[in-house]
Amino acid sequence: MKEYILITGASSGIGYEMAQQLAEAKYNLILVARSIDKLAKMQQTLSSQFGIEVQYFDKDLSKPELAIELFNDVKSKKFCVSHLVNNAGFGDYGSFLETSLEQELQMVNLNVSSLLVLTKLFAQEMAKRKSGRIMNVASLLSFIPFPYYSVYSATKTFVLAFSETIAAELQGTGVVITTLCPGTVETPFHTPDMRKTNAMSANKPVPARDVAKAGVKLLLQGKGKKIVGFNNWFISNLPRVTPDFIMMKIKKNLASIKP
Repeated sequence: MKEYILITGASSGIGYEMAQQLAEAKYNLILVARSIDKLAKMQQTLSSQFGIEVQYFDKDLSKPELAIELFNDVKSKKFCVSHLVNNAGFGDYGSFLETSLEQELQMVNLNVSSLLVLTKLFAQEMAKRKSGRIMNVASLLSFIPFPYYSVYSATKTFVLAFSETIAAELQGTGVVITTLCPGTVETPFHTPDMRKTNAMSANKPVPARDVAKAGVKLLLQGKGKKIVGFNNWFISNLPRVTPDFIMMKIKKNLASIKP
């Protein structure tokens, strides 16, 4: 049976770059995003350039029922997903009292609920085959939740905790769960206000292709979690040696917009 790597959020950023690198390595792909035009173009380009098979589904995964629909569509077409990349997600910046409740609920649905759905359903199939790998994309903010990114930080903290615990549960089943934890990445994710923060000045975004390279390696042969970049690894460990009240002052300052 022909095997595929399924990537959500595949039309831009880390997901797009991972698709390019995996296609070059001759892996068949299933691409998922909301933009059917971008997906169709990627299918044509990658299949003709690298001689691989590329399938795609346009799904808005901020609706968890469409994550279930995606799984059912993949299964009905008898596509065998050997690897899953739960990359789709978005964030927001601003005072919690002023940010959009509707947008935050969509964020929780996409970053948490749909990721949970796809992980569970595909992991069950992989466990039956005694083989499979799932990589969930978390964040540096999984370790150091920032003010003004309150809901986003919470969703990514969930992703890390969820991934690490089910990875332990699935030991010995043939299913490997890993977690990619990038810092700031140069993608359309960042709003204009995010780009004005002290954190963005202090820790410059890295190219998405560099994070994707680390992601591909982790997906194909890694274990556990991968914090991308030494600076981010160092920052992620600061809470271990810094009192909470001092750490929160530091984080609030970093998350604030430069005067």
